[in-house]
Amino acid sequence: MALEFEHLEMETEDQIAWITLNRPEHFNAFAGEMREELLQALLEFQEDEDARVAVITGKGRAFCSGGDVKHMVKLKEEDADFEHMRPLLDAGRRVVSLIHSIPKPIVAMVNGAAAGAGCNLALACDLRIASDAAFFAQSFIHVGLHPDWGGTFFLPRLVGTARALELMWTGRRVEAAEAEEIGLVHQVVPHPHLKEHTTRFARRLTKAPTTTVRLVKMAVYNSFHHDLNDMLDFEADAQEQCWASPESAEGIRAFVERRPPIFPRA
Repeated sequence: MALEFEHLEMETEDQIAWITLNRPEHFNAFAGEMREELLQALLEFQEDEDARVAVITGKGRAFCSGGDVKHMVKLKEEDADFEHMRPLLDAGRRVVSLIHSIPKPIVAMVNGAAAGAGCNLALACDLRIASDAAFFAQSFIHVGLHPDWGGTFFLPRLVGTARALELMWTGRRVEAAEAEEIGLVHQVVPHPHLKEHTTRFARRLTKAPTTTVRLVKMAVYNSFHHDLNDMLDFEADAQEQCWASPESAEGIRAFVERRPPIFPRA
């Protein structure tokens, strides 16, 4: 299945939804309706029962270089007030909120530069697999702006408070190797093998029991807002749901029979 967008490509194959930002001549900077297109692609993924994992990436040399600064220059020259910027922030807010709430894995395949809003789009995804040619930058400080797209939420949780402040205060470039070392990315892969490795990883997730995958995502994110007793209650409820599913019946049977499980759709 393939959907048509102006600045985005989306194709679902073998239960993996590939969402590709497609403004390579501008390093996939957000412009026009691109944010809304990304939101629509994610909504399509959410509703598509055949798609069990989504991978977000960029076409060409960049993952996403963030907002279109030339558009911001034009707004400044026109002495436009902030209400002209607010729709852009609102669209980004809807994208990262949706990524967070969709009960399926969403992986960022970071093929190159991930800066500003592009960096925080990657951070909003559940996992990040990066090319060894990729880099990350909280570049907002360089143009006198504040991080958005959830950066102040995701970055401290991944790298800690002090390092998050340092990265946001300096806007410095974080190369792939350092990004892996500080926990910004899940894995770093040689650039020529990035697509192959990400596909292999995504296929592994497509074979996992969907009920468990969904509840694990909910549990991990809920854990930041609840105490231990609340999470123990959540785990008990989740375990009951898993126990009642046909997936656990298959998994337990396969374990006893010493064979790989073939999990049915939940």
